[in-house]
Amino acid sequence: MENLKGKTAFITGGASGIGLAVAKACGKEGMNVVLADLRQSAIDEAMPIFLENNWPALGIELDITDRVAYEKAVDEAEAKFGNIHLLMNNAGLGGPNSPFWEISYAETDLSLDVNLTAVLTGIQIVVPRMLKHGEESHIVSTASKAALVAVPRNGMYNLTKQALVAMMETLAIDLEGTNIGSSVFCPGPFLTNFGANSNEIKAKTLGDERVKPPPPRMSANMDDYTNLQRPADEAGERVVRGVKRGDLYIFTHSEFKNSFEARVNAMLRAFPDETPNERFCEVFSFLLGTAAFDKQESVPALEGK
Repeated sequence: MENLKGKTAFITGGASGIGLAVAKACGKEGMNVVLADLRQSAIDEAMPIFLENNWPALGIELDITDRVAYEKAVDEAEAKFGNIHLLMNNAGLGGPNSPFWEISYAETDLSLDVNLTAVLTGIQIVVPRMLKHGEESHIVSTASKAALVAVPRNGMYNLTKQALVAMMETLAIDLEGTNIGSSVFCPGPFLTNFGANSNEIKAKTLGDERVKPPPPRMSANMDDYTNLQRPADEAGERVVRGVKRGDLYIFTHSEFKNSFEARVNAMLRAFPDETPNERFCEVFSFLLGTAAFDKQESVPALEGK
């Protein structure tokens, strides 16, 4: 979807952090932008940015776990701007910083509802509308570096974000032959208020004060930990570039390439050293690969990096 001007982007979690960064990048491209966010206060803070730059925008307070409200929000967006061309499933929660067996049922359900089920809801609501209007469109879902290599003591986050990779890969396969693209965005550390927002939402939703996760294990001081995180606006630039390129995978940090390669190599070593049955490969060809993977091209460095 190379030409974004005049098209409409619907972004969940769009009023802060990476969601807002993507919204601003879309605004710079001349898109109409819908900021769908759980927190009206964040919407109120974000909207002046769009007014000052004369970027068409609409703020909608939305709990993405409420399917009825989600559909009404999409109706409202279409009433304002017409067809939706970019769905950015960005809203999410940080997982409880605990092994699986220490996570409460309530926290389990909330993580699944927000990070996984609500993303699927967005696809179920918006993709049929994209197919109906027939114009070039794209769907992006925000996963995480944790989708590539699991983070210790971060079970629910690892689980839901890795599931998003499978979701968007499957969507790409199922949308072959249409003019709708599919991407999974796997960012590394960016400077956002994601942790604080997650704690606020958990406390409000679960009815008690959530314990803030401990700081990560670091070999450097806290200043380095903060300074080495990238500005959120860069994430927005990378997402928009990925959409325009038609990338299936939108990655941000080359620093994680070696650890991901180690994971893939471990999987390859786990296959039995046996000769494949050619007839099996013919009969079960639908299990063996997809053109969606072949379409992913090498990604150059972002300008200035």
